[in-house]
Amino acid sequence: MHALLVEDDDRMAQALGTALAQRGHTVRRVGRALDALRFVREAEFVLLDLGLPDLDGLDLLRRLRTVCDAPLIVVTARCEERDIVQGLRAGADDYVVKPFRMAELIARIDTVRRRTGASAGRFESHTADPAAGGRPVRAGDVEVDLAGRTVTVAGAGVRLTRREFDVLAFLAARPDEVHSREEILDRIWGDAFLAASRSLDVHVAGIRAKTGRPGLVRTVRGFGYQLGAPAVRDDER
Repeated sequence: MHALLVEDDDRMAQALGTALAQRGHTVRRVGRALDALRFVREAEFVLLDLGLPDLDGLDLLRRLRTVCDAPLIVVTARCEERDIVQGLRAGADDYVVKPFRMAELIARIDTVRRRTGASAGRFESHTADPAAGGRPVRAGDVEVDLAGRTVTVAGAGVRLTRREFDVLAFLAARPDEVHSREEILDRIWGDAFLAASRSLDVHVAGIRAKTGRPGLVRTVRGFGYQLGAPAVRDDER
């Protein structure tokens, strides 16, 4: 695997680069956002520090997600809940706060690689279900094209992150079923007991906000989520 390490601290970069190399990975280390944008297309995995000298890391993350869909983990000293939520909403697959144990980070890297690499296969088999029929799923004026991985609201395209779409597509493939949090975490993240299960709530909130349809994902209190029947806002009638 070829990893892009975006880290401006030399000692941290050396430690991370050594740990990855010992596991057989090749590593390109950069310390500036502009270089990250330059080399990200060749990366199979990205580790991103948010404290960069030339651009805020969250702004860089959003830009990276417009040109690269590789698995990405934020590794940063920013530990406030607001920062974690923003990082996940911007497209990070995981968020690790410094200081951390190297063995834990390596385990998280392996887990993210497994779940992102397997997600496409899971959905190919899932959307092939006769119940889905291979046709786009409609909920009110929202249309979810499972095969094309697109979402439209009232005919207008909506851009979701990869993980947001995965969650919505999972619910849309069986719209009549209520899915537990554990089932969603297991199928989308590959871990039913994910320590950062807050990620699921963040991505559901992102789906609701970006589509402008809070009822598109219905919360079943104490259990999980189901595809809902979103109402059109009065100002859109």
